[in-house]
Amino acid sequence: MRDFFHRNRRLFVFLVVANFLLQFGHQIWQATFNNFAVERIGIGPDAVGWIQSVREIPGLLVIGLALLALFFSELRIIAASIVLLGAGILLTGQATTVPMLLAATLVMSTGFHFFGPAANSVLMMTAEKTEAPRALGWMRAIAAGAGAIGTIVILVLVDRIGYPALFLSTGVVLIVGGVALFRMGSGGHKLPPRRKARFRRRYWVFYVLSFLAGSRRHILTTFAPFLLVRNFQVAVQVMAILYLVNSLINAYAHQLIGKAIVRIGERWILTIAYAALIPVFLGYAYVANLWILFALFAIDSVLFSLNAGLTTYIQKIAVSPEELTSNMAAQQAIGHIAAVFMPAFGGVMWALLGPRVPFLIGVGIAVISVIFAQCVRTPSSAGSAGPSGIPEGEGVRV
Repeated sequence: MRDFFHRNRRLFVFLVVANFLLQFGHQIWQATFNNFAVERIGIGPDAVGWIQSVREIPGLLVIGLALLALFFSELRIIAASIVLLGAGILLTGQATTVPMLLAATLVMSTGFHFFGPAANSVLMMTAEKTEAPRALGWMRAIAAGAGAIGTIVILVLVDRIGYPALFLSTGVVLIVGGVALFRMGSGGHKLPPRRKARFRRRYWVFYVLSFLAGSRRHILTTFAPFLLVRNFQVAVQVMAILYLVNSLINAYAHQLIGKAIVRIGERWILTIAYAALIPVFLGYAYVANLWILFALFAIDSVLFSLNAGLTTYIQKIAVSPEELTSNMAAQQAIGHIAAVFMPAFGGVMWALLGPRVPFLIGVGIAVISVIFAQCVRTPSSAGSAGPSGIPEGEGVRV
């Protein structure tokens, strides 16, 4: 990390500020959204499912990032994403109806989803393959620290100023910060001068695992907190504390995960993550003890962090750095094919058959993920032909 910092000091500072702003704002939105929606607007499980499905639509559209990167720097895209995230959070606090909440969520989500692929591709293009897992771990640890600060802000201010003012002030901070990032992002920052929007058959394992990750992840992000708020009447302060605990754990866990990826490789990291999700889903489906559910909430957060193995996997099998942005955008889009309909489908199943059904669907997805994780191969373990064995020249150009 010291060598990476010295080679890319200005870029490193840009990424630190951007990751901090993104996670700070998103943590405030995420930790308070369910309470705000239930307490102020009175939405039910079917409505929250539809809202969460709408939230994932920009994840599908993020494939357009592959084309945007042909004309705009990833750093400009990152700055614009922060501005959109802030605008969406600001509008959330002004929502009084479900349609208004849907519109605000769509704006917020556009910024959030376009940020990730752009930021990860910048990091993967500038870090050496041997240092990339640790660099990614450090960036995610910084983001987790920002989430902890955001949670503390909730605990201090939510009762004093209320939801609308909290969302408003958070949105303003992010918009101002995003505008400042436009100035910080000027210049090349030693990034490759060209981009290629190319998708290859040799990346098929990456694409499949991205689809499965989107399917199971959005079951948990939609229905786990909603279960706690709706069925167990967990207060917003308690939800904030849960997110604070998760952020503090992840601030340390991300660094360990980066080291573990270097030591045992992506295949084992992903296998562990997917296998451990099975008891987590079963716990949400059948456990009625609130303290155990709180523990599962924290465990799931750490397991999600292990998906860093997918990011470093595509870096290792990519034919050239110029293809990273387009394929990380593809990861988001593919992961959100299921994410768009899974929350809505799960919400309907919850309303018709009870709260266990979405989580049992998650168990099946986790089992399938474990199976496909065994297909992960990096050049060090499978040679230069990649996981599919297809020659490097074959692919689809966009």
